[in-house]
Amino acid sequence: MASDTIFALSSGRPPAAVSIIRISGPEAQAAARSIAGKLPEHRMAALRELRDPASGELLDEALVLRFNGPASSTGEDVVEFQCHGGRAVVEAVLGVLTSFKGLRTAEPGEFTRRAFENGRIDLTEAEGLADLVEAETETQRKAALALAEGGLRKQVSAWQEQLLALSAQAERAIDYDEEDADIDPALQQGCGTLAGELRAWLERPRLERLKDGVRVVVAGPPNAGKSSLVNALAGEERAIVTDIPGTTRDHIEVPLSLGGIPILLTDTAGLRESADVVEAIGVARAARLVEAADVIVWLGETDSAPAAHLRTIRVRTKADLVEPVEDGGLLSVSSVTGQGLGELAREIEAAARSILPGEGAVALNRRHAALLDEAARSLEEAEGDDDVVLIAEGLRIARSAFDRITGRAGVEDVLDALFSRFCLGK
Repeated sequence: MASDTIFALSSGRPPAAVSIIRISGPEAQAAARSIAGKLPEHRMAALRELRDPASGELLDEALVLRFNGPASSTGEDVVEFQCHGGRAVVEAVLGVLTSFKGLRTAEPGEFTRRAFENGRIDLTEAEGLADLVEAETETQRKAALALAEGGLRKQVSAWQEQLLALSAQAERAIDYDEEDADIDPALQQGCGTLAGELRAWLERPRLERLKDGVRVVVAGPPNAGKSSLVNALAGEERAIVTDIPGTTRDHIEVPLSLGGIPILLTDTAGLRESADVVEAIGVARAARLVEAADVIVWLGETDSAPAAHLRTIRVRTKADLVEPVEDGGLLSVSSVTGQGLGELAREIEAAARSILPGEGAVALNRRHAALLDEAARSLEEAEGDDDVVLIAEGLRIARSAFDRITGRAGVEDVLDALFSRFCLGK
């Protein structure tokens, strides 16, 4: 299938001002010439009439761009038609391309997959592109862009250079040192130093919170105003509000963006002892959500707030109905008048930002972290080995883990799942 020439609409679905149709593969330029006539020079654009080669019928007047492989986005010959964005225009051009022998519609993510297979990008950059396509907040966009632009690839390349130097040192010791010679302490020290650097990276904030959203749980006793507060922060009626204690039986999740940070705001059942079976289940779930929360907005008494949680924002609701209280750590809000809601949103944003990767920093996902942990463990074992052959084997395992991070080896099970996240024209 890699020898096929593929095509697809690479822009949004019509109607639109402009639609981009991309062709990639060995027959891309021949097919484009059949429709557009003479093509522009490599990396140049030209205005051309697009015609059906069978009938000579004018399809559209479009901007045509040409990219010669391997200096193209896919590493193959690529031609793009920037057409008018009407449905009929797009369907007409795609219909003509379908009639050409050797051309077929691209599978989801196939353009990016060819870029990976042709060495234009590595697996971490492909993952960054997938995240960039799915990004919904500013922080998600910046983190995805850092990955897509090769931030992790460059770091892994630097680690691989260190590993190769250590491996060369170990192989020399195997080939030339006497059997009873002591191992060079610098070799073991080098393994330990690199393992420590990997461990430091593993302690950094991870990508999952940025992608899935920071879980902010609104908790407290029944009738404390939790659902009203969630509705006020969300700007819409998402949770049922009544004066009856125990109205909320199950948790409700509301995705928000605060200052460009993805937030998963969660309303929970009031925490109390209950003889009602359904409410008791909701209370148990609420307790588990509080334990797993990244940030807690606590609406109960101060002395009953979760003491062990590092990021708890204590809130006093119904500020429009009760007298103010002198407590510097207590934020008074009113879901009716809006008092204190802006300040609460800023505090939630600040707490969430403290557990996310830095702005534009390269962050690890689960796959990266698991392989980095594998490399770190093999290096730690190598540091403690007194047999140079075992040290060399530990270094080989670490190199293999890095190769799987970048996609050089052993990632066949990852590729289909990754590239299926892309649309047809990406």
